[in-house]
Amino acid sequence: MNKILLIIHREFLNRVQKKSFLIATIMIPLIFPAIIGLLVYIKTQDEKNAKKEIIQYVDESGIFIPDSTKYTFKQYNGSLNDAKEVYKASDNFGLLYIPKLNISHPGGITLYTKVTPSVDDIGSIQYLFETRIKDLKMQKLNIDQKLLDSLKTDIKINTVNFSGMAGGILMYMFIFIYGAQIMQGIIEEKTSKVVEVIVSSVKPFQLMMGKIIGLASVGLLQFVIWIVLMTTLTFGVLGWLGIEPPQQQAMAQISGQAATQAANSEASKFVGEFMTLPWGYIAGTFLFYFLGGYLLYGSLFAAVGSAVDSPAEAQQFMFPITIPMLISYMSLFMFIINDPHGSISVWLSIIPFTSPIAMMGRIGFGVPAWQLILSMLFLIGGFIGTTWAAGRIYRVGILMHGTKINYKVMAKWFMMKG
Repeated sequence: MNKILLIIHREFLNRVQKKSFLIATIMIPLIFPAIIGLLVYIKTQDEKNAKKEIIQYVDESGIFIPDSTKYTFKQYNGSLNDAKEVYKASDNFGLLYIPKLNISHPGGITLYTKVTPSVDDIGSIQYLFETRIKDLKMQKLNIDQKLLDSLKTDIKINTVNFSGMAGGILMYMFIFIYGAQIMQGIIEEKTSKVVEVIVSSVKPFQLMMGKIIGLASVGLLQFVIWIVLMTTLTFGVLGWLGIEPPQQQAMAQISGQAATQAANSEASKFVGEFMTLPWGYIAGTFLFYFLGGYLLYGSLFAAVGSAVDSPAEAQQFMFPITIPMLISYMSLFMFIINDPHGSISVWLSIIPFTSPIAMMGRIGFGVPAWQLILSMLFLIGGFIGTTWAAGRIYRVGILMHGTKINYKVMAKWFMMKG
């Protein structure tokens, strides 16, 4: 056990003290807030400097009331043909023609443009007419607007906690990236002959476990730093740009005592919902499935790294290992998010090779206790089995050089005694 701890310590310091680790740990959290800040800044400047588009309109119906913050409407008092000629010679965005309308079946409204209008442009203009015709129908039927407003009922739908989905995606990225680093590190030591010196004092299995756990600790440290820095910097950049959360923007529009009461109500509601979230349960589940999934796949990546002499040779063995991860990752969007309690979702969250990602995707939807316990037991058995199998391949492959590797050779190493 002491030898494994020494290897863990060596691997941890060896990775953490590298310039590449420091650069990646610091630069990646800086890149994302910088990109967000740049995009927000560009959008803000565009909105600040943007001029309202001009739309000429010919209204034969007499019902159109131009009311838009996006466009400037200018009426043309003449025929449609004359309006077209004037529009062609102008820089205006469009020409809107409104014929005489039957409000029961309005039709014939046409927008002429020199470029294809966006869906948002068309939707904005359609909304103006829909609102206006609705008001005319209400006047015709003698319906009071206040009566209609009183019939409106606000419904609050409880949202699903998607922290599990995010955990599943992060689990996939983490296992894949750091599992590949285990394989790469073992290949480098094997080709440099360093491993031959190391195995003279420790058992190959101890070396494999030390590398896997050592890299896992590096990954956890880096991941925690990323989360803290990215969250802090992102809110800092948005605050520097003067952008407030939507709740604060809405509160700014309320005045006096109403604002204070609403703020207190929203704040107490937010605190209550925040406190009721099962953060300990989510974090504990994530940690368990991260460790279980990482040990399971890390041992397989280590076995592949010990068997080959170069990353190019490893490609033929990488695909079978990554298939279960790809299946579980795609299942997050194809099955789990649509039917988290369906048979496919349940079985994917129980099978050890897919459960680390699939179960984290289901956690936010509520998982029965017996399914979670069964999944955990299967995962424990799975990583014990894969670690044992990988160790049998590792003990032979780590000292082999120049051997043409295939699955038959690896099976022979696995069956070898002593």
